Amino acid sequence: NARKLGMDPELFKKKNAHIHIPEGAVPKDGPSAGITMMTALASAYSGRKVKSYLAMTGEITLRGQVLPVGGIKEKVLAAKRSGIREIIMCWQNQKDVEEINPEFIKGIDFHYVKTMQQVLDLALRA
Repeated sequence: NARKLGMDPELFKKKNAHIHIPEGAVPKDGPSAGITMMTALASAYSGRKVKSYLAMTGEITLRGQVLPVGGIKEKVLAAKRSGIREIIMCWQNQKDVEEINPEFIKGIDFHYVKTMQQVLDLALRA
């Protein structure tokens, strides 16, 4: 996978990453940031930037499958208010987007994915 992303596999022998997400003042539940964290790591290790107008949400399995998450309506509406133009999420969350009034999400392009590789292909600049 490192080679697919243009990374030197030897880099992983020299560098480590530790992600810590404390509870803090904002309670968190669920794995919604899984694909986002993996995209951030892929960006850091490959040197490829993430598109700035993009949001994403989804759980990732150890085998790179993207799984659905909850709270889609709230996340999509918050993204719209923030000026986001594209959102990546699990294909199984498409039904949740279809329940949102189309007027509220006009101007957002949705990308429904099954794998982490699809996420990276959409999110990282060449």
